[in-house]
Amino acid sequence: MRVALVTSSYRGDFERCRLLCDSIDRFVTGHAVHLILVARRDLALFRALEGPGRRVVCENEILPAWLVPVPTLFGRPRRSLWVTPFGPPLRGWHVQQLRRIAMAAALDEDVLVSLDSDVLFVRPFAVGSMIHGGRVSFYRRPDAMRQVVTDALRIEHGEWSRRAGRLLGIEAPAETETGYIATLIAWRADSVRDMLARIREATGRSAMRALVGSAALSECTIYGRFVEECEARPDRHEPTDRMLCAVYWIGPPLDETGVRAFLDGLEADQVAVGLQSFTGTSPDLIRSVVGL
Repeated sequence: MRVALVTSSYRGDFERCRLLCDSIDRFVTGHAVHLILVARRDLALFRALEGPGRRVVCENEILPAWLVPVPTLFGRPRRSLWVTPFGPPLRGWHVQQLRRIAMAAALDEDVLVSLDSDVLFVRPFAVGSMIHGGRVSFYRRPDAMRQVVTDALRIEHGEWSRRAGRLLGIEAPAETETGYIATLIAWRADSVRDMLARIREATGRSAMRALVGSAALSECTIYGRFVEECEARPDRHEPTDRMLCAVYWIGPPLDETGVRAFLDGLEADQVAVGLQSFTGTSPDLIRSVVGL
């Protein structure tokens, strides 16, 4: 099975995305292509990252014309809202999810491996290890909702799960305790296409119009509930709760000691780290410590 690595990014994460690309070139083998999905305004900047086996894709190639970015007059500079006649304004992290779904449906390759732009590999990784005799690794963690540390996050996860159920026409349960969200996960392209067909059937609208109807959006939760509760194709998927990427989600910026301690704490099968950009940890520092 042919594998595409897919990253959705924007100019604020450019240096982190460059670091990800360098780490892929050093540590990752077995993929056919690495696709970086960006808004039109960021296209020229990200072209610098193109090369053999890596291509930058403008969101206009894969998203509908009625989803339009509009610069905001408040908040951080050069941020946009995406407006649509079919739902509320969406933020960049919503659109990154829509890009991944649209790209997966349009792939020539069989498998999409999703990578955030603030991820980087720190150990050798063969993408073929996510495929087992034609079955693709499917991340699911039954106790995930019990591990959520704050009430606000638990409520948000519940909203994502309930909306996924509505989009897919799942009558019960309205919400699931199982979590499907992780960094560095694989999707089957044929399953994504079947998922979109299911959304069209359940909602009576085009899948993309249905998806943009609310800001309660988690692409991993929609895909996970589809695979587990609708598709029911064990010949396509190999369930796993292995988290291949260790993530530093919240907290102050890490200094050199903190980055080294985080790397030293990796489990034996973890091949990547995600040092979230909003923690403010310097990508130059990360590059220096990792040796890229």
